[in-house]
This record gives sequence, structure tokens and C-alpha cells, in this order.
Amino acid sequence: MRVFGLAGWSGSGKTTLIAEIIPYLVRRGVTVSTIKHAHHGFDIDQPGKDSWKHRAAGATEVMVASGTRWALLHELRDKPEPDLEELATRLEPVDLLIVEGFKRHRHPKMEIIRPSLGKPRLYLQDSAILAVALAEALDASEATALHLPAFGLGAIAEIAEFILAHAAELRGIGA
Repeated sequence: MRVFGLAGWSGSGKTTLIAEIIPYLVRRGVTVSTIKHAHHGFDIDQPGKDSWKHRAAGATEVMVASGTRWALLHELRDKPEPDLEELATRLEPVDLLIVEGFKRHRHPKMEIIRPSLGKPRLYLQDSAILAVALAEALDASEATALHLPAFGLGAIAEIAEFILAHAAELRGIGA
């Protein structure tokens, strides 16, 4: 499976960009799945529902299925967080896996930069970042020093085409 990631600080615009890129790719006939990394505990289940009760009772995995979708909830129960490769093996094969987050993993990625957040630039320390997408203009000195392709966040077709051209096989990339 080919993979490409979008990395950036919280509030930079990663999720919004992904939600705009996916329809473009689908119109091109590309099958897409996503993995989003969360740095905190999260829950997609609702307290009091049957599936929540199953997990609360100690089930390691709970699957909820209907005529329109299914979801698998897996409790780690003090086991280590799985890496990106392990998580990807749980997905059906697609043409492109878009990864949101997993900043430290070595898959090819694009950094989403919103200068007003005042956060450090990831591309300065990560050679797997191949381009940047800008939510706002960079100051003149950074713009001059930037030696990566740069896109405005509204350049959906150009960003999607860059992603397709630079996605890599997930196996063997490593953290």
C-alpha cells in the first residue's frame, strides 16, 4: 500500500486539507483510506450503549456492524501503542493511505504550516517532509530560505497530484 502523510501542529489545517483532497482523489479513481493519530485518549463509543458495556466489561475487541458500516474497537489494555505499519495491516488494500499525524514516522509527508500558531517548523528536523502547504504567508526570511516545494492550502489539485507523485510503499519505511 502506498502512503503519504500530512503533518503539522494542532490547528494548522491538516484535517480540513485531507477532507478537501479525498474527493479530488476519488474523482480521479483513486481508492483512499486514512489513519489519524491522536495524542490523547479518545472514544468513538458512547457510555451506556451495548458496545461500550462490552468494552467496559473487559472485551479486548468489540465490533459494531449494520447495513451501512462496521467499526472495530480495540482496547490496548496496557499494551504498547501499535506502529503505523501494524495499524495499516488492519485496513483493506487501497491505492493510497493518507496519514494524519505520526510526525516522527519516516513515511513521505507534507507539513501544514500556519505561522500564526508560532510553532517550530517540522521540516527543519525531518527529511521525510518533502513539501509544505501554507495556511498563511511566511515571513520574507523564511520564504527565502525554504528549499521545499510550497503550496497554498487552497491548491487542492496541485497538492493531491504532489501526493500521488511522492507516495511510497509503506513496507520498509520504518519509524
